[in-house]
Formats: sequence, C-alpha cells, structure tokens
Amino acid sequence: MTRRTEAHLLVEALQRRFVQALEKLGGQPFAAAEWLRDDGRHGGGLRFGIADSEWLGRASVNVSQVHYDDEPDRKLGSATALSAIVHPAHPRAPSVHIHISWTELKNGDGYWRIMADLNPAIPNPGQTERFAERLRRAAPGEFDEAVEQGNRYFFIPALGRHRGVAHFYLENHNSGDFPVDLALAQRVGEAAIDGYLSLIEEPCPPATDADRAAQLAYHTLYFFQVLTLDRGTTAGLLVHNQNDVGILGSLPPCIDKNLLASWRSRMEPPQDKLLESILAALPVFGICIIDDSVKQKLAHAVRTHYQNHPEALELQASGHSTPPTIENHQ
Repeated sequence: MTRRTEAHLLVEALQRRFVQALEKLGGQPFAAAEWLRDDGRHGGGLRFGIADSEWLGRASVNVSQVHYDDEPDRKLGSATALSAIVHPAHPRAPSVHIHISWTELKNGDGYWRIMADLNPAIPNPGQTERFAERLRRAAPGEFDEAVEQGNRYFFIPALGRHRGVAHFYLENHNSGDFPVDLALAQRVGEAAIDGYLSLIEEPCPPATDADRAAQLAYHTLYFFQVLTLDRGTTAGLLVHNQNDVGILGSLPPCIDKNLLASWRSRMEPPQDKLLESILAALPVFGICIIDDSVKQKLAHAVRTHYQNHPEALELQASGHSTPPTIENHQ
C-alpha cells in the first residue's frame, strides 16, 4: 500500500469518526458535497457540513486528495488532508479546528502537517486544560514543540493576541519513519476529536446578551485571522479556484463588520489593502452573515490581493518552517 493511500484511509476514518459523533450529538444529518480538481483528473474531495443548526451553528469536515501523476514537471506527487472546523451555536461552547495532512513530493520526500486548536469565545480554563491534556498524552514527545509552534502560528500581531487558547501545531513533520508518523497523526486526530466532543457534551447555562456579544466579537477575530494570516487558507485559494466554499469552511456564521473595520488602521502595507478588499466583499456595515455567496467574494478578494502583492505572502503566519506549498503545485 502506498503512503498516500494509507494517509487517505486515515483521514477518511477520522472524518467518519467526527461526523458520525456530531450527527449523533446534534440529532441532524450533515450534508455531503463533492468537489473535483480539474473534473477529477487530479483528484478532489468530499465535504460534510451543516449550517445554522440550533446546536452546532456551522460545521465543515472536509477530506481531500489531489495528485499530479500525469504531469511529470510538477514537484508535488499528492496532498492528502482532513480539515475540520466546528462553530457551535451556544456562545459558551468552544469552536475547534483540526487539520491532518500528508504531502508527498515526486522525489520521494514527504511531510505531515498536524494541527488541533481550541477556540472558545469565552475561555474556560478547565476545558482548555482537559483538551491540552488529551493532546499531551497522544504526543508526549512532540507536545512541547507543537505548542511552541502553535503559539507562534496563531498569534495575531495587529491585535497583540492569539486566536484560541490551546494550540497544537506540527509543521513539516517527518521523523524518517512513516508508520511511526502515521500512528502519531492518528493518535493526535483521535485525541482532538474525542477531547472536543467531550467538551461540547457538557451542559451550558442559558446564554446572555453579553455572552452573544462576546461570541460575535470572537468570531470577528477568528475571521480576521483566517483571511489575513492563515497560510493554509491562502495557499489553497492561490493554488486553484475549484473549492473556494470548502476552503473557507472555517469561517464563522456571522461577524461584526464595524469591529473588523476598526482594525484597518493597525494593518501594515500592503495588508491594509487586503482588509479593505475583504470589507468591500462584505454586505453593508453591521452584523454580516457569511454565506456561500459571500465566501466566493472573499475568496476572490484574497486571491487577487496576493496575485497583486506576492511579497505579502512573507507576512503570513508560520511555525518553525514554511514548506513551499504553492511552488509545489506549480
């Protein structure tokens, strides 16, 4: 069995584990959406999601595998990934982001990207520690490095704070033993999924107006980080335009455009222009619903900005290393 096949089986198993548990907890089925890269010639993916549900709010669990077997001049052999994002409706239920991917080059090199981060609008220290402890037990040898990289990656310089409270991030990971690394990815993925499910099963008190305001402000910060700093999101949008809605599946259901606009003065050139383009893609000022049509406009805004300002890619978030994702796809 090839390495990319083993990676694909892993992320599909993690997808089933997460989606089935979320469907059971929420009592509602997820909708499936398939997308194809170049009409399927170069792979594609299957996304399960739900929007505006009473309990989950928004959720997207996507598995994809792209490959360029028929194009020998490309450096990339295949890229296989799980990307999962859940934004619960209740302000005191935390959001989560989980990403597990294996990238394999045609020269035989390859690396894992393993991420799990807890994102509460209203932090709960006990939940933070329980989530982190699950990851620590899953990856005791890698945990300290992953936290260090995660804290660096999810820091937002313009706002002087992090997105989220528990950050696990291994970038460009390859111990030289693929079965060992595959097992690590499985343990971390299962720990993040099961740990998160245990948190959102906990009862929440009735939401107050202050709770909802805190959630809206945090979702705005989350939106800001994804569209102005997240390297994986930007790379996905620049590599192709065949899954824009899926790539932006991490965005929360609604944001405060007035709050977002207030951060424009904190942005350094040329990223101030990026935020201006993002604001122009949104509906009128106030609370903006981020539906699929808005996601398409946002994807176009981000893609156009970096096509016009490729030097701004250096301002994206990074861990200890930055794989040449865009270059590998060219």
